[in-house]
Amino acid sequence: MKVYVDADACPVKEIIIEEASKYSLPVVLVKSFAHFSHDKDPVGVESIYVDTGADSVDYRIMLLATSDDLIVTQDYGLASLALGKGCIVLHHKGFQYSMENIDELLNTRHAHAKARRSGAKTKGPKPFTDTDRHKFRSLFSNLLSRTI
Repeated sequence: MKVYVDADACPVKEIIIEEASKYSLPVVLVKSFAHFSHDKDPVGVESIYVDTGADSVDYRIMLLATSDDLIVTQDYGLASLALGKGCIVLHHKGFQYSMENIDELLNTRHAHAKARRSGAKTKGPKPFTDTDRHKFRSLFSNLLSRTI
């Protein structure tokens, strides 16, 4: 098992690296060149850079991931594809995507996009909080302890 992170805007990268290292689980941070860093990756972590483009990170993660890998993303489209491939998929706000909740999430995203195209204003995501951070750590840690 590997952990793939949609890392461009992921606020829990440090938690993922810290918790995965307890199990010697490799972490792959996939990000666009717009987020390039000369910093050296910690042991067990690999950064992969892709072209800056709408879905470049998503495509690379789907190319690399295999069933039973773990993916962390806030992108519902990527989550849907990864679930279809047999991956475990988590959102950084501390919930797990599933075949039971992905359709509703995608439908809501579609409805909001349709409303915006017609000129309506929709609310953006709520700010990321310490509660979200703790919720993610708990979910991720528990999942690793059950899976590994």
